[in-house]
Amino acid sequence: FSRMKPVIVVHGGAGRIFKEREEGSRAGVVRAALRGYGILKHGGSALDAVEEAVQSMENDPHFNAGYGSVLNEKGEVEMDAIIMDGKKLDSGAVSAVKCIANPIKLARLVMEKTKHMLLADRGAHLFAQAMGIPEIPEEKLITERSRERWKKNLEPDSNPEEFQKDLGTVGAVAIDSEGNLACATSTGGLSNKLTGRVGDTACIGSGGYADNRSGAASTTGHGESIMKVVLARLILYHMEQGMSPEMASDTALDYMKTRVGGLGGVIVVNNSGEWAARFSTKQMSWATIKDDQLHYGIYAGERHTKSVDEALTSESEGF
Repeated sequence: FSRMKPVIVVHGGAGRIFKEREEGSRAGVVRAALRGYGILKHGGSALDAVEEAVQSMENDPHFNAGYGSVLNEKGEVEMDAIIMDGKKLDSGAVSAVKCIANPIKLARLVMEKTKHMLLADRGAHLFAQAMGIPEIPEEKLITERSRERWKKNLEPDSNPEEFQKDLGTVGAVAIDSEGNLACATSTGGLSNKLTGRVGDTACIGSGGYADNRSGAASTTGHGESIMKVVLARLILYHMEQGMSPEMASDTALDYMKTRVGGLGGVIVVNNSGEWAARFSTKQMSWATIKDDQLHYGIYAGERHTKSVDEALTSESEGF
């Protein structure tokens, strides 16, 4: 039995990343990848690694997940998250949850402490209370930027679609030293969405999917389009047919574009540790670590490489 070399890939959302937010987005995905890899490096599980990486981004105001989530039509934060274990295809998800800092933690508890896979809104809230997850005031999740955007989108001549391009769903996929795969995805959803709207993130096979027999994928982009093609599962299907992670990602993204006119991005790792980060939008912040080498980028064709040690040093000094 040869031990796998662990790999983690993270994304901070596909869309348009405004110039003034680029550095923060790059730093945020790199930090998340380093945190997740730290767990894998010490023999930790893929599940723990993806949860940790996503939590790191939920706590970062640069991303539309946890703190920094966009607001719905009523000016509230409603978040969705999913986590999946490739071993037995166990999964946990929450949708339209409010007033908690880390929806991904709650999703993990749904997977491990209930017989269910998805809890919504009030039920998720009651479950969080039962699990002793602290409730936080909604204001603590709202950034100035999210509020400004919400107001802009309320103006009669505004086009919320314009703003949807800067989405920022976050996600992570990993394979650990035992060859187990996992994925995790978390989001605040669409700006000015209808109350109770749930996108692709909380939906198994759309927002994410993990299966030890093939691979793991986490998606980002226009949720309704992603759901129409069940994007994460579609990518795994292409890999099961023999495609590389990159080819499978491009094929599925291309299908989503031609079939339903939807744009998005994906991160993928297969069961032999090959990875891909691909997108049909203008940008997607992503980072990956394999063999102690960190790679990251935002634009198509952009790829920076550093050793993990070098990255950890600059991390502790602040980017």
